[in-house]
Amino acid sequence: MPVAEETRRPVKGGHKNKQGIEITMNVAVRSHATTKQASEHFDVLIVGAGISGIGSAYHLTKQLPGTSFVILETQASFGGTWITHRYPGIRSDSDLHTFGYRFKPWVGPPIATAEEILAYMNEVIEENDLAKHIRYKHKINSASWSSEQNLWTVEAVTTDTGESRTFTANFLWMCQGYYRHSEGYTPEWKGMDRFKGRIVHPQTWPDDIDLTNKKVVVIGSGATAATLVPNIADKCAHVTMLQRSPTYFRLGRNAIEIAEELRRLQVDEEWIHEIVRRKILFEQDAFTKLCVSKPEQVKKELIGQISAVLGPDYDVETHFTPTYRPWRQRIAFVPDADLFKGIAGGKASVVTDEIECFVENGIQLKSGKLLEAEIIVTATGFNLAALGDIAFEIDGKPLAFGDTVTYRGMMFTGVPNMVWVFGYFRASWTLRVDLVADFVCRLLGHMKAKGARKVEVKLRPEDHNMPILPWIDPENFNPGYMMRNMGLLPKRGDKPEWQHSQDYWTEKDEIPKTDLDDKAFVYG
Repeated sequence: MPVAEETRRPVKGGHKNKQGIEITMNVAVRSHATTKQASEHFDVLIVGAGISGIGSAYHLTKQLPGTSFVILETQASFGGTWITHRYPGIRSDSDLHTFGYRFKPWVGPPIATAEEILAYMNEVIEENDLAKHIRYKHKINSASWSSEQNLWTVEAVTTDTGESRTFTANFLWMCQGYYRHSEGYTPEWKGMDRFKGRIVHPQTWPDDIDLTNKKVVVIGSGATAATLVPNIADKCAHVTMLQRSPTYFRLGRNAIEIAEELRRLQVDEEWIHEIVRRKILFEQDAFTKLCVSKPEQVKKELIGQISAVLGPDYDVETHFTPTYRPWRQRIAFVPDADLFKGIAGGKASVVTDEIECFVENGIQLKSGKLLEAEIIVTATGFNLAALGDIAFEIDGKPLAFGDTVTYRGMMFTGVPNMVWVFGYFRASWTLRVDLVADFVCRLLGHMKAKGARKVEVKLRPEDHNMPILPWIDPENFNPGYMMRNMGLLPKRGDKPEWQHSQDYWTEKDEIPKTDLDDKAFVYG
């Protein structure tokens, strides 16, 4: 059955995304002769047009030119995290020299705003003619694999018109991230209905909220709270960061000295990008190892940076001394110490306590103290959505993702022709986007050379007595959003190939050497 007629026309300034970045692109305009949408077929279907999806598409076009593919994106524009989150001051907590792609130099400050990241992604899309492959406002409801046809069938609906769309693909590349974009995680506290003010979550920041001269409480102590507090402090009457327990932070200039020096020497940006990436990755590796080998030394140094800003009389022991060793949860970088300068200046404060209940005019704490508030911001994390809330079936049977075992955090036992991009906790997410893309392109090329239409991973005979464990070791890394929903994630084994090690410095060497004819790979 032929697909609907397609024409292409350039659309200049077609729309602005939520961050106000003007998008200029070529889009596919389809005319539909009937209300029933014909199925469209592609070699590869990429789920998501965020940092992972755009990077994956780039590598596919460069490494396997001629491969037909489509990117399906629920939102109205590209960007993923960077258009979902619109709270004041939204910025990266990873440096952009490593969070940026390896193939496109980053030329701005290392910690970047959402607007800057979106502009960078827009350049990647325009420079590589990727816009024609992206279908926005396409929400995927289900994905079904047929072993008889060796095909994925993906059912989607357009969010603006409600029309159904059907796609088939030989291979599914999951780049949708790991959390639900439609809503953040907010605990249920007693008395929330009694509060007379407004409760908002940063992930769904309202356009009409006015913080001017308001008493604001931000619940949370992670990167979101640390970003939000200094960016609203001057507008509010006062802002308080309420935390149950302290978090580690790293402080520093929002600049890389070697990058500045190389630019003064007029070195090519491509060279600067590679040199700075290598320097940062070397230092991150050393720091990560130090957190394990000498945690007390690292702890002293991190807390010492904060004491230097807040002064000797501030109770750093209570408010900024975590009970766990460094790097068991993500460490946010605070550029130019802006959070702590706001606290030192008196416009912001920190309270370390637990919530007893909400009351009409604020929050009653378990210590007995009343924290007055007119607006409460719940910077309390994500809702995990391992497969993008898509209903998966394998040969008519619902996929229980939590029952599978992962191959290097990319492929899963019993799930054919699918790879998932899951980045790093202790290094930039995008580093793994590039690594996984190399793997996928090599795997697809290997399948073509073998004449195979299907590949899946399977535990080998020598793996029969291997311990099967949760996705991550909580002694190694234990953020709340992972711990709350660990059952949604696949299992891991105790061998390197059957787990996502979270160690970029090992994976950058191991993944490119993967033997695609190992018994773990089953072709058909």
